[in-house]
Amino acid sequence: MKICITGGGTGGHLMIAEALAKAAVENGHELIFIGSTHGQDRKYFGDRSHFSNVYFLETTGVVNQNGFKKLLALYKVIRGFFQARSLLKRHKIKAVYSVGGFSAAPASFASLSSLIPLFIHEQNAVYGRLNTLLKPLAKSFISAYDKESEIQGYPVKEIFYKRARVRSKLKTILFLGGSHGAKAINDLALSVAKDLYSAGIKILHQAGEADFERVSSAYKALDIEVELYSFTTELASLIEQADLAVSRAGASTLWELTTNGCPGFYVPYPYAAGDHQYYNAAFIIENKMGWCVREGDALQVKLLEALTNLNLEEKSKKLIAHANRDVATKMIQALEKKVYNAS
Repeated sequence: MKICITGGGTGGHLMIAEALAKAAVENGHELIFIGSTHGQDRKYFGDRSHFSNVYFLETTGVVNQNGFKKLLALYKVIRGFFQARSLLKRHKIKAVYSVGGFSAAPASFASLSSLIPLFIHEQNAVYGRLNTLLKPLAKSFISAYDKESEIQGYPVKEIFYKRARVRSKLKTILFLGGSHGAKAINDLALSVAKDLYSAGIKILHQAGEADFERVSSAYKALDIEVELYSFTTELASLIEQADLAVSRAGASTLWELTTNGCPGFYVPYPYAAGDHQYYNAAFIIENKMGWCVREGDALQVKLLEALTNLNLEEKSKKLIAHANRDVATKMIQALEKKVYNAS
């Protein structure tokens, strides 16, 4: 079967696209990808990866634009719609899987107008506007946070399952400032670094490219040895080493930590649409599997308090039990059944 995967803009959406693409190819399908020239789409799939063809349309987000910029963004989506419609026809696509984000709009609308089944994965606890609009029209709508979703769980790379382990003692802590650098988390790491170092706890820190030099200089001034990165493609290895992670609550990172059994101290990005990062982490708090503290809410004090009462083993076991394996494969198999039964 020929399938189109569309969507992206951010790493979270694209990680899901990558997991789905891998599962689809392993199940014998041929894929194309339709994304955007903006965001990180080309960075992820410019080399084609699992796809026979990749296309990057000139589109941008609409929701956060105002005035003329909003009209221009809408024009680009409409133009992209006709381009995507032509691509779906040319490649004889039988199903379209949207992973969300502004990149998904042209191909998603094109699939509906061409009577090609549309499948959607929503990564966050709070739905994006595009997915909210398209949900009633989709053949299937999958979300780890929706109790009515036919597939429960979140698609993450197999490596996070293979390397999952139960944590019992805090020997290594990982600070994830993200690829661009989350200043609040970087500052939090620096504020507790001496306490951690004195306690013999190893510090791993991805500070982000934009904030790397400042953070590096600050650690040198503190005369503290840390394993510091600006950006790394070996996130799975860092998570595997860590006994506790301090991170934003983006869905992909949150579920990678959950799957690997690594408890998290989450600091949601306060300006995320619909405050979705806070709600992403809600199940962590409800099930006492970690911590979630608002930015600016005495982060240093709250983290040091958490370190005095970790219960790592209990939390780690709960996290591993909460994760579901082979979610991407299940999503592709469900697509197969729906498409083949309809034909």
